[in-house]
Amino acid sequence: MKTVRKTLILAACAIMLVCATIAGTLAYLTANDSVTNTFTVGNVNITLDEAKVNENGEPVTPAQRVDANTYKLLPGQTYTKDPIIHVSDTSEDCYVFVKVTNNISAVEATGDNTIAKQLEKNGWNPVAAGSNVYYQENAVSANDNVNVFGSFTVSADADSVDLEGVDGKTIAVTAYAVQKATFNTAVEAWNATFGAEQA
Repeated sequence: MKTVRKTLILAACAIMLVCATIAGTLAYLTANDSVTNTFTVGNVNITLDEAKVNENGEPVTPAQRVDANTYKLLPGQTYTKDPIIHVSDTSEDCYVFVKVTNNISAVEATGDNTIAKQLEKNGWNPVAAGSNVYYQENAVSANDNVNVFGSFTVSADADSVDLEGVDGKTIAVTAYAVQKATFNTAVEAWNATFGAEQA
């Protein structure tokens, strides 16, 4: 009986040894790979400035760009005011817009050189009839500069009463930009962003 038991134990050990040997020699075909995505965030970045001028609207030397000027208004005089939108060198393509609030239009000279006419000549279109927000039809790219207008002229017919009526008033220009991606037109971009905020 002992011999049978020993034989069974030896047989079991031999079977385990064979199984371990076979398992150790099994090979599997395997492979692996990976993809790592690095994400950067796009941005739209613009600045707005104008030539620094003296109170008579004459550019100073050496030329400088600023975000505000002060003018002394006189009948018949033309003043340099040349707001320019600068698109950053890291900016995505974008649609640009300007809001022009002309609080001295009552004394502005009429004709082809009004601020409104200059906007039109420079390719600015109102986002809606009667709006003081304008857009450029085509998107602009990094490092682009976009002229808004170049000057304004006080009417030669303006008298002291007219000028007193605009004392302390301003011409305010505000620039906006919206990514071009995902929008088919500038007006669509405006209505989905800043236009929606102002509604």
